[in-house]
Amino acid sequence: MDFTNTVYIIMGGTTGMGLSSAKALVAKGAKVLVVGRNTESCDSAQEALGASGIAISGDATDPKTIHTAIHRAVTEFGPINGLFHVAGGSGRKWGDGPLHELTLKGWNKTMELNLTSMMLSNQGMIQYFLKEGRSGSLLNMGSVLGYSPSPTYFTTHAYAAAKSAIIGFSKSIAAHYAKDNIRINVIAPSLFITPMAQRAAQDDEILRFLKTKQPLDGGRPGQPEDINTAALMFLHPDSRFITGQVLGVDGAWCLSEGQL
Repeated sequence: MDFTNTVYIIMGGTTGMGLSSAKALVAKGAKVLVVGRNTESCDSAQEALGASGIAISGDATDPKTIHTAIHRAVTEFGPINGLFHVAGGSGRKWGDGPLHELTLKGWNKTMELNLTSMMLSNQGMIQYFLKEGRSGSLLNMGSVLGYSPSPTYFTTHAYAAAKSAIIGFSKSIAAHYAKDNIRINVIAPSLFITPMAQRAAQDDEILRFLKTKQPLDGGRPGQPEDINTAALMFLHPDSRFITGQVLGVDGAWCLSEGQL
């Protein structure tokens, strides 16, 4: 796929799957602006992306962040073709968990990190596309936990609710804006090696379970680059007839029982 003369914003694009997708876009000829929460990751992302990328720090839960990103991308690179919203995170440290232990702070923070941030970035991009009369693509990061729970090792009910809501939200806006040639799709990964997944990725018991829960390619956790093909497909302008879809990139998670 050739991405020459295209421009993308990736929210949560300075680490993990977001940065991997940004590097894949740049390698195919795109210009990319990535947004991350801390300056260290922005510095390393900027180095990785070179002259074809811009890395800025910003909080995706702040309504101003997406508008700052849009203005900077348009000023530096030109009209924007799409957005990949990856930003989100676990609410465990604030009290997410099984419902009988879930705290209100855990619920609210998890929704803010995963659902509110995505709504804000999607809203900003929709407003931009409509104002400019442009078609475009929005791609949102879901999770298999939004529709395929695994209760022994992955019980964070607020996170599951937020990721499930991302699917409903994305399908609803995809239906509404199809007439404007604005496409909205969702990628739903299973357990990947990312900064958020360190708890599970460093637990030998969970890794043994994973060999039977997502058995593709030796039963390993996903690597950030495993998301690239799906992300590029949805973001490419040639995917002009695809919207409202949810694609699991999950190593066969949803097809497997998983042996405890």
